[in-house]
Amino acid sequence: MAYGSPDGGGTDLAADAGSPGEQRVDPGLDTPPGTPHERPPGADGTTAFFGRAREIKALHEDMERAGLNTISGRKEPRARVLLVAGRPGSGRTALAHEIARRLADRYPDGVVRARLTEPGGDTVPTEATAREILTTFGIPTPPGAGEDQLSEMVREALATRRVLLLLDDAADAEQVDPLVPDNPDCLVVAVSQGPLTGIPDVRPCTLGGMDVKAAVDLLARYTGAVRITVDPQAAEALVEECGGQPAALVLAGGWLAARPTASVADVAAQLRALPDDPDRPVGDRPLARVFGLVYATLAASTARMLRLLALAPTGVTDAHTASALAGCSVTDARTTLDGFVAVGMLRRAGDPAGELYEVPACLVPLLRGLLARDRPGELQLARARMLERTVRLLQSCRAVTDPENTQARRKLAELPRALRFPDAATADDWLRTRLPALVASARLAVADGELDTLARRLVAALVRALAAHRGTEAAAPELYGLHHLVLDIAGRRGLHREQAAALLNIGDLDARTGRTHDALVRYRAALDAGRAANDHYATGRAMESVGGAHQDLEDWQRAADWYGRALAQRIARGERADEARLYGRLGAVHTYAGRYGEALRNWRAAAAGHRRLGDLPGQARALSEAARVQEYAGRPYESLRTCEEAVGWARLAGDVRLEAALQLRLADTLDRVGDPTAARLHRAVADRLLETTEGDSAYEIRSTSPNE
Repeated sequence: MAYGSPDGGGTDLAADAGSPGEQRVDPGLDTPPGTPHERPPGADGTTAFFGRAREIKALHEDMERAGLNTISGRKEPRARVLLVAGRPGSGRTALAHEIARRLADRYPDGVVRARLTEPGGDTVPTEATAREILTTFGIPTPPGAGEDQLSEMVREALATRRVLLLLDDAADAEQVDPLVPDNPDCLVVAVSQGPLTGIPDVRPCTLGGMDVKAAVDLLARYTGAVRITVDPQAAEALVEECGGQPAALVLAGGWLAARPTASVADVAAQLRALPDDPDRPVGDRPLARVFGLVYATLAASTARMLRLLALAPTGVTDAHTASALAGCSVTDARTTLDGFVAVGMLRRAGDPAGELYEVPACLVPLLRGLLARDRPGELQLARARMLERTVRLLQSCRAVTDPENTQARRKLAELPRALRFPDAATADDWLRTRLPALVASARLAVADGELDTLARRLVAALVRALAAHRGTEAAAPELYGLHHLVLDIAGRRGLHREQAAALLNIGDLDARTGRTHDALVRYRAALDAGRAANDHYATGRAMESVGGAHQDLEDWQRAADWYGRALAQRIARGERADEARLYGRLGAVHTYAGRYGEALRNWRAAAAGHRRLGDLPGQARALSEAARVQEYAGRPYESLRTCEEAVGWARLAGDVRLEAALQLRLADTLDRVGDPTAARLHRAVADRLLETTEGDSAYEIRSTSPNE
């Protein structure tokens, strides 16, 4: 079932420069062209890595050393786990990526990266991480599958592969352990703030500050060699003030790079003069002081945009998100984001188009601390603008898949140029790269509870975009979670119609993946919600689905009972097409139950219903099923006459494949009554009919009893 998307609930800003009343953002960064925040990517796309020679050596030795099982003479049952431990901002992720880069050649099946904690501090569910890993290998995942099933699928997928698995920002061992492959040919590199107690045979490589020489080299990447050479003692003093932390050094270096006339000694002196926050852990103070120094020099509008980036889901943003949050044009937002990259406040997210930016996780708590000073109403308005912009982009993403001259394409042409996609391929790339952030945005909007109208529109737009670009089958894992979000809003707001729709959609996905008992519970709840909403469609659909679930469970009596209830409602409302279909479903259930008299009556009623609708192929199929029932009941000659009647209707309908299938049915029945000559003639007719079509017959009409 589809969800409604009522208008209202947010304000969208024009998506490009020149809109009346828009707020201009002054970059305020004074960044000279070409100023690096890292070493410019080389031909191989890599960036500079400084120092940590001792830690890299220790990790190599830890990887090569014999494990406890090897020492005791047993084969290692699992992959070795290397642990890089350190505070956020210590360069722990950079070190893990460097280790992965150096070892990549040993693992021909690739390096797989997954982040286990979101920038805001919430842990990523294990099932979400497992889906991400499986998707990397192109392995489909069943919608609604739990942590245990998906973790087992990951272990099965990695059991025959040589893979390096990089698990970043793990909160505890419970996140890592289910993902460790049962394959000693794989390697896990985990990043955490502390030891992963509970995982056997793993020793942490704990990071402190960088050595002075490497830290000075890192600074020189931003400031240039001259300012370091003229005052090396000041550079060493600045390293000391930064605690040797790479994140703090990058911010200080970016600040110096944006101010060519400032000296290294000036920065060190200013940092020395800044007071420490006594409530902050000692190890976090250097980064907080450098961040405070850099932030204080930003223009007010630029500082506001930087603060608001902490609201971006998953810490990933683009020009549209920044534009909506800050209330400025996309062009100004992109310029400001590039300026943030230059001074180390942001980094490129590594997407092929180069449009995504990532807020370093170590800065998110500092930005959120600053956000606490903003008025709640302004923050809520910023969230609403971001959600509204996302809805508009998703609507554009879906509309571009429609044919030309449709209403959706005409509405698309009316949108600002920055909100339009030139073609379906571009929209598909956008949806693919933004999907984690889009799903997180929907989840956060629903959890917030203050913007439910916008949240409903966002979920509905995301469901439609996924269905248009991927199809409902391929997008089922994402759709399962989105339907649950709709259910949360509907339950909170008492929206019984949408509650019924969500329950039916979830039930369908449960039934499709074999969780029939779970599906039955959903369908019954949907029936209650449909009755509360006085929604006849949802009620009838739920009753039919309950019958289908009982049929899957081979409870023929209950299936027939629920199909009968749904049929009675369809008859009362004069819904002829649904009535004919339900007669067919009743006929099938009675056939499986061996009640051939009831089955034959229902199949003939279905044929009559299709005849009244003018649906000749449907009438022919219903008659063919009636012939099958007659054959099961031991009345082969009646079956022959009914099947011949079905052939006539199929021929009249021009359905060649159906006619060929029915000719084969006739041939099988003639063989059973002892007329092989006539059977050969009908098979020859079927062969000639199939020669006029491509491929094999699309229909399978069984000619054996389900009890055989």
